[in-house]
Order: sequence, then structure tokens, then C-alpha cells
Amino acid sequence: MGFVELATIEELKDGHMKMTIIDDHEYMLARIGDNYYCTDNRCPHMGGNLSGGKLEGTVVTCPRHHSQFDITDGHNIRWTDWTGIKLAFGKLVRSPRPLKVYEVKIEEDKILVNLK
Repeated sequence: MGFVELATIEELKDGHMKMTIIDDHEYMLARIGDNYYCTDNRCPHMGGNLSGGKLEGTVVTCPRHHSQFDITDGHNIRWTDWTGIKLAFGKLVRSPRPLKVYEVKIEEDKILVNLK
């Protein structure tokens, strides 16, 4: 598919996230300062809506089970905030995996994302 415009820079304030749907797939855009990031919007843990979660620096926290991911490269920081046997069982049933990230570039005032 290549680069597709998902938003304009005016649509995304510093420190905020926005969900965009293209061909029935949800993407999450985030802005941190002058940097823009794009990931899948659904958490790979249990499908929570990441754009409805919390963004602290480059770390997004899922509102469902509090999984955390670094949106710069998608690596998993915390799979859930569960502890003990519940955490062990949760990892056994659904092992930790990264969040898919997409290449972003800015042209004029457009946020373009490589969706290939």
C-alpha cells in the first residue's frame, strides 16, 4: 500500500493520541514534541483500544490490562499489571509480544504512514 495520509499535524496535539481506520484496520497516531509515531491501535495482549489509554513520553499503557509498549519500536515493557500466579498464567495463555509500528514521515502538514 505504501505511504498513506492518516491525518494532518494540526489534528494531533503534543502528547496526544488519535485512532484512524483504513480498510477496517485501526491505527494509533501519537505526537511527542515534533515527533510522530504510528502503531496498531489494538493491544496485542487482549485487544484493548490503545488510543484510549495513557501516553507518558513514548510509553503507551493499554486501558484494559495495563500492558505497556514503547511506541518508538513497539517493544513490550510490561505485559500486564497482574502479579503472582495470575501473571504466570496470563503469560502462559498469551505470551508477551511487541506492538506493530509503522514508518511515519511528514510532508508539508500531512502525516504519512507506510502501511505496507
